[in-house]
Amino acid sequence: MIGLLKEIAEFCPKDKALLGLDVGKKTIGIALCAGGMTLATPITTIRRVKFGKDVEGLPVNMDGSEGPRAQSIRDFAAEFERQIGINSPWIAFWDERLSTVSVEEFVGETVGKRKTRVNAKASGLIDKLAAQMILQGAVDYMDMN
Repeated sequence: MIGLLKEIAEFCPKDKALLGLDVGKKTIGIALCAGGMTLATPITTIRRVKFGKDVEGLPVNMDGSEGPRAQSIRDFAAEFERQIGINSPWIAFWDERLSTVSVEEFVGETVGKRKTRVNAKASGLIDKLAAQMILQGAVDYMDMN
């Protein structure tokens, strides 16, 4: 099942692990939430090569409308579902606006030095923390509904 989280949250199995992805043009940040859904954990960042080897929340404009990146993420989700070969995967889109910006600001405030912030981006820290933020928001939403 693929759809907006608010449309499919009630059908999502509560005892299954959840995977959060921050899909960018160059990298994919990955986070995980174990069954029971209480805390999202940043896992890793992978560099994108091409889709077959890569195996984005749904990005929307600030006014809530969908732009070209939203369709790109819908295509990514459909291909992901096809390639992972699970009979009934649950793929939900969650608002990821400003997740990377928020994480960059947090790292900047915490770490402070520009060179260290640049290294955090290069190491993939920003992307996996953004995936964690997206997944945690989705988990919190599901817990409240």
